[in-house]
Amino acid sequence: MELFTYMEKYDYEQLVFCQDKNSGLKAIIAIHDTTLGPALGGTRMWTYKSEEEAIEDALRLAKGMTYKNAAAGLNLGGGKTVIIGDPKKDKNPEMFRAFGRYIQGLNGRYITAEDVGTTVHDMDLIHMETDFVTGISPESGSSGNPSPVTAYGVYKGMKAAAKEAYGDDSLEGKTIAIQGIGNVAYALCEFLHEEGAQLIVTDINKEAINRAVEAFDATAVDPDDIYDVDCDIYAPCALGATINDDTISRLKAKVIAGSANNQLKSSKHGDIIHEQGIVYAPDYVINSGGVINVADELHGYNHDRAMKKVETIYDSLQKVFAISKRDNIPTYVAADRMAEERIESERNSRSQFLLNGHHILSRR
Repeated sequence: MELFTYMEKYDYEQLVFCQDKNSGLKAIIAIHDTTLGPALGGTRMWTYKSEEEAIEDALRLAKGMTYKNAAAGLNLGGGKTVIIGDPKKDKNPEMFRAFGRYIQGLNGRYITAEDVGTTVHDMDLIHMETDFVTGISPESGSSGNPSPVTAYGVYKGMKAAAKEAYGDDSLEGKTIAIQGIGNVAYALCEFLHEEGAQLIVTDINKEAINRAVEAFDATAVDPDDIYDVDCDIYAPCALGATINDDTISRLKAKVIAGSANNQLKSSKHGDIIHEQGIVYAPDYVINSGGVINVADELHGYNHDRAMKKVETIYDSLQKVFAISKRDNIPTYVAADRMAEERIESERNSRSQFLLNGHHILSRR
């Protein structure tokens, strides 16, 4: 892998390799862009097949965080860490404390958080060595369980998508098919049920299904049948890539809005649903409530302030839909464009500031 060629092509700023022999730490920190502020992104621990696979994952995820944070209106850039190892077998306190010292050494350029394979306890261990970490225990000033906040953002985003498709953002009487009833989706169901939506749910976990049916008077269907139900909104809240060649022709919804990451199997599927007139709420915009929430910890966590910021997901999606119509492009491209325009605007402002400063010094 020609690292500098790759980094130059996609405009990455920094790649940091962290090793600690005593604890077994092998970590890679990727910082994609800090134009808007310090890079914020979680730490993932995974059993990668090779070091190159780990590097590629870190780079890909870091770039994704740049776009997510920019689209969310945060003054933060994008970064990500991957730790190579089995999270069930290879963890030890010394590993995360050593990693915390590496983060501290970056002096605020990178701020981490929980991700796949890591926990609040792991973040607390990192916090023993650095303040540049979010998602720690509530006793230490954290925001706590992010699921309800993420769900609230998805709920607000779903209302914005409904307004785009139906001319009204009310979800009362709308039939919503929810795929996957994990923590975020269950909290989402609570918001939807309270507004009077009719819920159709599925999950591979029978207990999760039964819980939703009992609490929200939902209709349960088998996992593969969720694509065929008559509904107004399809909400993918489990695995990614559920919008693909096999499912698009089966979907009857005019809106796709859910919490899952990487919902489109490929960009062509975003093009297809755009051509079909389906309103798609890009995943990294609608599910950004979690990162908005932990970002508030950087200012001394205030729940009301965080929730007000999460509500702006509605406005962000309205802007995405406007760009989509303005430029006649699919919404997944419009979301990227919105993020890129914000970053470019900041770069231009910074360049103008430096230019003005140069002129002032020259006159002196």
